[in-house]
Amino acid sequence: MTAIVKNYKIVVADDHAVVRRGLRALLDAQPGLEVCAEASSGPETLDCVRKFRPDLVVLDLTMPEMNGLDVTRNIRETSPSTAVVVLTMHFSEELAREVLRAGALAYVLKSDADGELLAAIDHVRHKQPFFTGALALTMAHTFLHGPAKPQEAPGRKPLRGSPLTRREVDVIQLLAEGKSNKQAATELGVSIRTIESHRTHIMHKMGFQNFSELVRFAVRNNLVDL
Repeated sequence: MTAIVKNYKIVVADDHAVVRRGLRALLDAQPGLEVCAEASSGPETLDCVRKFRPDLVVLDLTMPEMNGLDVTRNIRETSPSTAVVVLTMHFSEELAREVLRAGALAYVLKSDADGELLAAIDHVRHKQPFFTGALALTMAHTFLHGPAKPQEAPGRKPLRGSPLTRREVDVIQLLAEGKSNKQAATELGVSIRTIESHRTHIMHKMGFQNFSELVRFAVRNNLVDL
């Protein structure tokens, strides 16, 4: 008998309807992801969390009636199993640190959402932090190697001295071995779009100018067998 795989339930919280619709379209198109509710204010977000007990909330910081930091703290208190990805237009390392202290696990710029949000969600599903674009290098290293180190899923260990997470090492290894996006997605149990999102983020995070640089990095660090 085939086991029924439960969808990963997500609440999308943003005060702009057009943003919510765009996020719903992106997320609902991915296998295994389900937007179970939308919210347009802080209190409405908390009501949705209490009602649906989602696995994840994708949350804007500038919400009416209650800001995203306070909403995040309330979510972590009332539903500890619900993770939070903050999606914001504000590029600030200090704000990102406040988001982490409030209990969120990922910080993504809205301008990067199309390329990075799915990678962020995949990281969060594996209990790994994710930071947007230029913040990734310093924030990931600090959070992964600092005193508040989160529990991580089994898998290949990050490279010593590298800001890469285990999930990113998995992706690099598969792509450097010559796997297509489709093959890598199948092996990791995610969508092709998620692999593309990981690849975009890794290239940005590590400063790779092209795919050849990614492959050379994998070879130098013994991630692939020649």
